[in-house]
Amino acid sequence: MLGIPRRYSHFVFGIIQSGLTSLIAAGIASLPAGSAMIFVGHWMVSWLIAWAAMLPIVLLAAPAIRAFALLLTQEEREPRAGSQA
Repeated sequence: MLGIPRRYSHFVFGIIQSGLTSLIAAGIASLPAGSAMIFVGHWMVSWLIAWAAMLPIVLLAAPAIRAFALLLTQEEREPRAGSQA
């Protein structure tokens, strides 16, 4: 692997997540392009612009989104030994 320290895993996650999401969204937005070459060119330019815009947003918003998700959910309780379900 790359040897990136685990404490930076949230940044790695954000980079991968924003890259994949923007790649798919840019591909969908580029579908109306005419030929395959025009599509691929438009898709790659659109993706780079979308990724550059989304990366800082994802990295900055992720902690707040995680905190909100934790607020909306609760820990699952372990079943007690001896209790019947």
